[in-house]
Amino acid sequence: MTSLLQHWVTEQAGRRPEAGALVFKGERLTYEALEVSSNRLAHLLKDAGCARGDRVCLLTPKSPAAIVGILGVLKADAVYVPLDPGSPVPRLEKMIASCDNRWILTSGAVGPTLEALFASPGFADTHSIGWLGSDGPPGGITAQFCLADLPAYPTTPPPSTNGLQDPAHILFTSGSTGTPKGVVITHASVRRFIEWAVSYFGTAPTDRISGHPPLHFDLSTFDMFGTFAVGAELHLVPPELNLLPHKLAELIRSAELTQWFSVPSVLNYMAKFDVVEDGDFPSLRRVLWCGEVFPTPALIYWMQRLPHASFTNLYGPTEATIASSYYTVPSCPVSEDEVIPIGQACGGEELLVLDEALGPVPPGEMGELYIRGAGLSPGYWRDPAKTRGAFLPYPGGTDPGDRIYRTGDLATLGPDGLVRFLGRADSQIKTRGYRVELGEIEAALHTLGTLRECAVVGVPSQDFDGVAICCAFAPLAGTDVTPVALREALTRALPSYMVPSRWLEFAELPKTTNGKIDRRRLKELFAPETVGAQ
Repeated sequence: MTSLLQHWVTEQAGRRPEAGALVFKGERLTYEALEVSSNRLAHLLKDAGCARGDRVCLLTPKSPAAIVGILGVLKADAVYVPLDPGSPVPRLEKMIASCDNRWILTSGAVGPTLEALFASPGFADTHSIGWLGSDGPPGGITAQFCLADLPAYPTTPPPSTNGLQDPAHILFTSGSTGTPKGVVITHASVRRFIEWAVSYFGTAPTDRISGHPPLHFDLSTFDMFGTFAVGAELHLVPPELNLLPHKLAELIRSAELTQWFSVPSVLNYMAKFDVVEDGDFPSLRRVLWCGEVFPTPALIYWMQRLPHASFTNLYGPTEATIASSYYTVPSCPVSEDEVIPIGQACGGEELLVLDEALGPVPPGEMGELYIRGAGLSPGYWRDPAKTRGAFLPYPGGTDPGDRIYRTGDLATLGPDGLVRFLGRADSQIKTRGYRVELGEIEAALHTLGTLRECAVVGVPSQDFDGVAICCAFAPLAGTDVTPVALREALTRALPSYMVPSRWLEFAELPKTTNGKIDRRRLKELFAPETVGAQ
């Protein structure tokens, strides 16, 4: 039998059925319970007409039911598509339409979102709801099946015809044209990273692992399957704790977590509020971060207080599956100005720092970072043009399947063999761990019809977001436009993390000598902390 992602749970249920698999707000699922529930869901989906390769959207908050949903979809030989329940409905509609799917598995407080989706013409005729909540579906929403229907189905897994090269999931990232783009991730690429990671970190069945990122964020893939691969216990972190650093610290203590993995902004936030004590979290052996730069002062804060833990920086875009490089910090930095490398390639991958002609740059010189190897996505869902633009043939290679991914990041390769990240080469930024195309925000602003011109830039910030999204705008003549009104309008079109926090109004935006908007000048104007959120 080909070992696919879901088979890890089946294997653990056979070995240690009563071992804990999931913990969330006092609810605990054993591996046997997780296996049985997901098997039943898989049979139900197949009986309902779900075929191999079908896309199944998950519109549900992070919960044990959501994990059951993911495993059930995989066991049905389908592709799971996790969606952010907090996203504006127009954005969700674009992603659902792009998937060309029928089933939406959902649970939790998503009633208004579902009602808005089903209010769209023709939506109800082409989409069916599977309700995974322990309560009933929201009023006005008819579910084709509910959790109570599962006991009628077999407890053993259905036969699988998928292979390692088949897609496991599609993750949507911000798109520069205003339309999110779906990154296809295969079973093989996830297994490649998980197998490397559990070996490198020494993950064991006794581990208690955090599940902090939302399920539509690729870091959660490591949390889930890194846990299930070894039979450890996954502790899902309630999303409402994200802005409560004292509560996050208490969760790490009370759950006796052995591994914490999150975006750096969370760790930075906890340091800012000084919630970690000397010698705190005695069970915590590993602290991992990925998604953006971790400020060195905050890293020093953590390392000084937790001398018993290791600290590892992971780097990698969604297109290369979770992470492509790693660097375990050997000792506490002595200077707050020290740059922490993104390190060296994970097993099966290669980091290339190339010039504009795709030739290697000498050590110490700046170039653009490319990734080669086993983690690369097949490309963007039903978008061959974008795929060709980002995934290029390996220079000098003879195998057409040998590709490199253009990250858009600037980097250097040091004489020590370590790669150091220098920033973005384009208009894409990372804030709160999310990758954001600034062009998508500008596209949303232009649709409002009240601005003559606008520009969005990212500026480094010491606040929770890590990078502040800043908007410069010039209103149309005769219009009364305020930052408050613009913010309110954008919240109806974009997720909260994409809404600018700093604003400046101009009669005309500053221009370069060739007439283009001078974005470098705008960054200088936004950089002072005197430019506040409005």
